[in-house]
Amino acid sequence: MNIDSQYHVTTIVLAGGKSTRMGRDKALIPMGGVPMLQLIYTIAAACTDKVYIVTPWPERYQKLLTPQSQFILEVPLPGETGNEPRTHGPLVGFMQGLAAVDTNWVLLLACDLPNLRLEILQEWISQLETIPENKMAALVQNNHIWQPLCGLYRRRCLPELTQYIEQGGRSFQQWLKPDSVHILPLLDSQMLFNFNSNISDF
Repeated sequence: MNIDSQYHVTTIVLAGGKSTRMGRDKALIPMGGVPMLQLIYTIAAACTDKVYIVTPWPERYQKLLTPQSQFILEVPLPGETGNEPRTHGPLVGFMQGLAAVDTNWVLLLACDLPNLRLEILQEWISQLETIPENKMAALVQNNHIWQPLCGLYRRRCLPELTQYIEQGGRSFQQWLKPDSVHILPLLDSQMLFNFNSNISDF
């Protein structure tokens, strides 16, 4: 049986960052000759049936992916201009993607995880039925800091997330309450390496 069919998981890939630290679009950085976003999409499609790419620039990435790829246009929030996409941070992109999902669980991935491992994602997904109902997310915690851009969330966290954002919240770390997060095993410390040297923004 397909893992997605059994555990009801959709993937959201965030590809909307300004890449100010890198100075170039992280989604297009080649890894072994394959653009990062294409690599992440391929892994995600191997463990869930449906993959959404949330980005302000779908036309930039369409040629990298399959015709079946589904894009969600990331849009400015009220009061923001359209000239500086993702000024609001990844939490808002996640909220906009989550609104389109109809499965119980969502696998959230950043587009810049060069060491992402399919077998670890599959292992996490296989454990979802054991996670208590009061847990809204399942994430790795490293040095008491959540790793929010490679983990699993229940879709029903959307109303709470929306309210938090409407109140001005933009931080995953502040939104995630310790008693509502199931801690996933960190099976490979290198898997969560990304191109940002500092995760405090999240």
